[in-house]
Amino acid sequence: MGFRLSKIYTRTGDKGETGLGDGRRVPKDHPRIDAIGEVDTLNSQLGVLLAGLAEQGLDEVVEVLAPCQHRLFDLGGELAMPSYQALNADEVARLETAIDHWNEELGPLENFILPGGSALIAQAHVCRSVARSAERRCQQLNALEPLAGVGLAYINRLSDLLFVAARVIARRQGVAEVLWQAAAKP
Repeated sequence: MGFRLSKIYTRTGDKGETGLGDGRRVPKDHPRIDAIGEVDTLNSQLGVLLAGLAEQGLDEVVEVLAPCQHRLFDLGGELAMPSYQALNADEVARLETAIDHWNEELGPLENFILPGGSALIAQAHVCRSVARSAERRCQQLNALEPLAGVGLAYINRLSDLLFVAARVIARRQGVAEVLWQAAAKP
């Protein structure tokens, strides 16, 4: 693979526009850039989670989630280059298989749970909530410029996987899930 960037700063965005992979220039607050940015934020938060999981030796969870960073980068590429398609239905199916496998182990959810219990559990929930935000941003873009491919399905399934991953992390750490307690009724 050759060099991708020879300079980090180009000064071409100093007036509030940025270039897409297809050569178009759009404002930095364009819905496409919002979607790209939120997917990038999710990828960064997922990196924090993966680093913590590796430190704790939760290799099984790392094996499932690590490829997601690469697929999020692919999704960012699809958003930056509208004619480019990198994700496919096999990626969505991989996430569904992992969700089903972990859910069999966990059993049914009997109460709402809150983000917490340990830093890793909370970080998995941060990733889940950022995935939901990225999905909303992608859907806002989709309403203006329809997206091809399975990107919307992938990001939706990824948020589901991250919820289940938080529960699996709690189980692997031997930490009780923080159950929601309804406010007392007057």
